[in-house]
Amino acid sequence: MRIIVAPDSFKGNMSAPEACAVIEAGILRADKDARVYKIPLADGGEGTARAVTLAAGGRFVKAGVTGPLGGKIEAEFGLIDDGKVAVLDMASASGLELIGRDQLNPMKATSYGTGELIAAALDTGARELIIGIGGSATNDGGIGMISALGFKVLDEKGQPVGQGGEALAKIASIDSSGADKRLKNVAIKVACDVTNPLLGPKGASAVFGPQKGATPEMVKTLDAGLARLGEAWIKAGLAKDVEQPGDGAAGGVGAAMRICFGAVMESGAMLVMQYSGFFNRLSDADLIITGEGMTDGQTAGGKLCSVVAREGHKAGLPVALISGALGGDAPNLLSVFDYAVSIACGQIGLDAMIKDSKRDLGFAAENLIRAIQLGEKIKA
Repeated sequence: MRIIVAPDSFKGNMSAPEACAVIEAGILRADKDARVYKIPLADGGEGTARAVTLAAGGRFVKAGVTGPLGGKIEAEFGLIDDGKVAVLDMASASGLELIGRDQLNPMKATSYGTGELIAAALDTGARELIIGIGGSATNDGGIGMISALGFKVLDEKGQPVGQGGEALAKIASIDSSGADKRLKNVAIKVACDVTNPLLGPKGASAVFGPQKGATPEMVKTLDAGLARLGEAWIKAGLAKDVEQPGDGAAGGVGAAMRICFGAVMESGAMLVMQYSGFFNRLSDADLIITGEGMTDGQTAGGKLCSVVAREGHKAGLPVALISGALGGDAPNLLSVFDYAVSIACGQIGLDAMIKDSKRDLGFAAENLIRAIQLGEKIKA
């Protein structure tokens, strides 16, 4: 049996490469002769830069940047195509996973470190940037990021407004005259599968703010602040609107990259799948196994695992989903995947599930192959 193993990360638990290795071990316990093609994936969130860089045979560069709540941290980005292309994760500089759950605060969190990471990539001479913007801890409309690259975000007195979502309410104008000139000579692709607008009930603050620690009152304040930011962009002649699909991604960083950098949005899942060699393996496979930490209604709506299923089915291959947990309308998943299962084995509580996750993931992969073997015996 020839099997493509192409999971996302199991967030907060296993990286995509780790998940690949565990699934492979389970497969080989059931069928030692199986041929396994491990293709770790990502959709623009954490792990995107690493997945693309490893698949392309590139190298990694470390950079000291400002963390989402201040203080210096070490982030990294990848260089591929002989250094012509830099691949970055916003999550590595301004991500949720850099902050403890009890510290989440979108009023304080800043995207400044992402701007510093972009500057570090530009310092290498890269001519194209691929930037994954998923997994951010921020809801600052990208004002931290653009400030790090020479834009001035000013209040009524012409003074810098500061950092974090709380600074949005002070915005009166934006001065782009000091923007890093290298931004005009580099092509920027934003890897992101979020299509939300910047403002309103489907916007950045309302939909994603609560995941970043926003209370209902904060959501209202942040949405009003992002509206001020949008008005300032329009007043400065940088934008005509802030209603484009994806503008609400990463707390408004999607809009900032489009408006201030001329960036182009691309499907994060498809971009990573293309660079990883996923499509080159389809003609030499019998089965695809994908997976993620939590599967819910959003998965079927276009998250990475459903994109894997869609492209696998186009190639005539069955696609199995092995997930940390199945939530939402679980039966609906069988309209997307040929097989879907949770790896949970009776543990009580998330901590216990995480503790046993590698054992359970390997068991689920082994069990899937044994089920296929059983079906073949019954058919015979």
